[in-house]
Amino acid sequence: MESCCENVKAVRRSKEEKKLLRKQIKASHTLLKHEGISTVSQPTKSLVVANGGLGNGVSREQLQDVLGEVGEVEILVMPPHKPYALVTYRSEVSAQRGHALNGRQLQRGDQIVTLYLSYVNTVDSELWGCVDLPPGLVLVEEFVSPEEEALLLDAIDWTSHDEDVTVQKVLKHRRVKHFGYEFRYDNNNVDKDKPLPGGLPQVCVPVLERCVRDRHTEVMPDQLTVNQYQSGQGIPPHVDTHSAFEDLILSLSLGAKTVMDFRHPEGRSVAVVLPRRSLLVMKGESRYLWTHGITPRKFDVVPACDPKSPAAVTSDLSNHSNLTLSRRGTRTSLTFRKVRRTPCDCGYPSACDSQQPPAPPSPPFLPRSQTDACRLEAEFVHRVYEEIACHFSSTRHSPWPRVCHFLSSLEPGSILADVGCGNGKYLGVNPDVIAVGCDRSSALVQICSERGFQAFVSDALNVPLRSDTCDACISIAVIHHLSTQVIHHLSTQVIHHLSTQVIHHLSTQKRRQAVVEELVRLLRPGGRALIYVWAVEQEYNKQKSKYLKETRQQGPTGDNTAQDLSGTATDAHNTAQDLSGIATDTHNTAQDLSGIATDAHNTAQDLSGIATDAHNTAQDLSGIATDCTKVHRETESPAKLSVHTNRTAFNSQDLLVPWHLKGGGRGGCNQGRGGGSKNTLDPPTEAQAPAPSPVFHRYYHVFQKGELEELCVRVRGVAIQRSYHDQGNWCVILKKTGDR
Repeated sequence: MESCCENVKAVRRSKEEKKLLRKQIKASHTLLKHEGISTVSQPTKSLVVANGGLGNGVSREQLQDVLGEVGEVEILVMPPHKPYALVTYRSEVSAQRGHALNGRQLQRGDQIVTLYLSYVNTVDSELWGCVDLPPGLVLVEEFVSPEEEALLLDAIDWTSHDEDVTVQKVLKHRRVKHFGYEFRYDNNNVDKDKPLPGGLPQVCVPVLERCVRDRHTEVMPDQLTVNQYQSGQGIPPHVDTHSAFEDLILSLSLGAKTVMDFRHPEGRSVAVVLPRRSLLVMKGESRYLWTHGITPRKFDVVPACDPKSPAAVTSDLSNHSNLTLSRRGTRTSLTFRKVRRTPCDCGYPSACDSQQPPAPPSPPFLPRSQTDACRLEAEFVHRVYEEIACHFSSTRHSPWPRVCHFLSSLEPGSILADVGCGNGKYLGVNPDVIAVGCDRSSALVQICSERGFQAFVSDALNVPLRSDTCDACISIAVIHHLSTQVIHHLSTQVIHHLSTQVIHHLSTQKRRQAVVEELVRLLRPGGRALIYVWAVEQEYNKQKSKYLKETRQQGPTGDNTAQDLSGTATDAHNTAQDLSGIATDTHNTAQDLSGIATDAHNTAQDLSGIATDAHNTAQDLSGIATDCTKVHRETESPAKLSVHTNRTAFNSQDLLVPWHLKGGGRGGCNQGRGGGSKNTLDPPTEAQAPAPSPVFHRYYHVFQKGELEELCVRVRGVAIQRSYHDQGNWCVILKKTGDR
């Protein structure tokens, strides 16, 4: 990288100038490291403004005023939720004056932001392409007039509690009124035989007649839900219950604008600005498959108002050269729906409660006995992995660096055992060792065989290998869901025991401890075992794991759930954190870059308490305690297992994690178990509708800090050499002492 500052002349600099220069250089290094933005030493027409982004709480108008003091600004790009901005001046002379603003301080509320400016070669205002709205989603701006808006808001009397006409509730994040029919949050449905006598407010009739006349709907809705959101409030992502309402949903935004986030089950997300007095029409895929929700926050990133183009579409957030911050006001939404009288037969059965198979006789609970544990693991671990083996294998192709480091440290000729080896991705890491794997899934063992690895079917609780024979073992993502089924003894060579994430699938503490004891049994005295388990703490030392940060913008790769860390365990800080560190020495600007969190961070917080089935997403979950973050330990009384929402923080230690099977067939492929081939699926033709994705649920026990070490110290004859946190996993390295 070229020098990020002006050529240093043989002049004496003051102490403050030297300090400012150091911070400018550090900001430039941070931008290159995390954003790929290269700064240059020679003057150009373009500058990068560190600490001057929407992510710092700096608005476009505020930054424009400062930059415009020294010359005419041609382009100003402010990417959403980023702690920097990019500016191009009309002339190079103006840019040089702009560069002299380095160290300029801005007041942001009660905080001070210090700007650091460096030259860049160009600013491309077309870096990000336009994002398409979800299929079936239509936004109509200025659908009602200001006069109609006032009439509608006046008609919603929040002081009235006449239960004969309407039902009013105060939920955790908003106030709610129901007309026509009550939507019940206890079962996420309506009682179709108990209409509310008041019907819909008469003031709504002209608006609905216009919807019919403009062909936004063919039928008149008979149910209305009114939500009132104060600044900072929102609603968790959800899909309106299929069996409760017909296809079309109409939502009118009154009082203030907001941003609604739409997310596809495979990870693609679209943020849509809902202007004041606009009508949102949801039908088809956008209504049945995509979740929609509003992140609780007080500021939104929205397109800046252009007085020259008052009719410009304001819902497009893809034009980063025209974004600013908007403080939320009190917003009232009127959502009109038609109650469904027959079961839903939509084309999205994986997300449709009407088309789901009959529920099991009883919901899964935490096991109270050995028999319960075996049944739980057989249904929600063993059967699932047999079904998803090919698809699972295709997402497990990158070994994790710190596991590879452990394997590479083994002496040539060492015997290695990988207990819970999956598709065998660690069996070939160190070609100088004798490696053998075992797994409970015969389908995954078959994939290992096809890849040329030595593996056999076995339970982690009873590995058919001689005691004291392995130099090393790893257990990766296994202990959280293994059973106790007895496997016939097989005579085999001594192996190194790989145990890197098996433990978190075992359903009781006693069974998890038994797996550790089995690993220790296999080790020779002095042998080492590496164990990885999934951690409750997916955000550790102010760093989110890749599991939380992953957004899957490029479409499905198969696993939108646990353990898809892609093998790139990185300890790098994100840009906002690094840049805030630059400003920590002056004016408390460490907070400059953390005032507004990224969408991914906000989303993780919004969803952290939600335990919803991805294919039964009809639920308005905000009536549940969605902000709960306390993780409970196992108790004497049985607790029902909740369904985790992928890519979010955990709200319990024992849970079911969804897996969306790609392709719809057994194992997720239709050309055999190729062990990771990306071409196992025939792409659908234009005439074909995409096949719905079956959803399976896997049992997990996620570990709290210190829990894995506590488990290991109960095992005799072993010492903990090291324990650490690695990208959302708790890890230990054990050494067998021989004293058993």
